[in-house]
Amino acid sequence: MRLTRIDDTLSVASQPTLSEIEALKDGVATALINNRPDGEEPGLPGTAAEAEAARAAGLAYHHIPVTGPTLGRAEIDAFRAAVRAAPGPVVAHCRSGTRSLTLHVLGEVLDGRLRRDEVAAFGTRHGFDLSGAVAWLDANAPDTAG
Repeated sequence: MRLTRIDDTLSVASQPTLSEIEALKDGVATALINNRPDGEEPGLPGTAAEAEAARAAGLAYHHIPVTGPTLGRAEIDAFRAAVRAAPGPVVAHCRSGTRSLTLHVLGEVLDGRLRRDEVAAFGTRHGFDLSGAVAWLDANAPDTAG
C-alpha cells in the first residue's frame, strides 16, 4: 500500500492488503474509507473482508464506492461526513489514492476551503493527477471557478 499523508486528518492510499489494514491501528488511523466498488478487479479482498479486518483492528469502516462516471455530490457528502465523524486520522483508499483524494478535494472546493484554480497544483504537490477533479468541477460546479 502506498500511503500519502494529506493533512493531520486524512491520508490517501492505494489498495491495502488485509494485514496492512490491521497495521493501521498502530497510530496511523481511526477510520478506513474504501472508495472501490466490489468486483472492480479480481483478487481484491472486497468490502466484507475489509470491514472485518477494520473492525478487528478497532477502526471505523466506511464503503463509499465511486468511479469517474458515478461520482456525484452524494458521494462527496458521504465522504466528508465519514471524515468528520472520525475521532482521529482517516485513511481513504482506492486503486491508487486518486479517487479518494478527488473526493476530498471536491469537498474542499464545494465548502470554499480550496479554490478551484488550486486543485491541479494541490494534486501535483501530493503526487496525484487531479485533472479528473477539475473536469468534474467544470461539468458540475462551474460556479466554483476562481
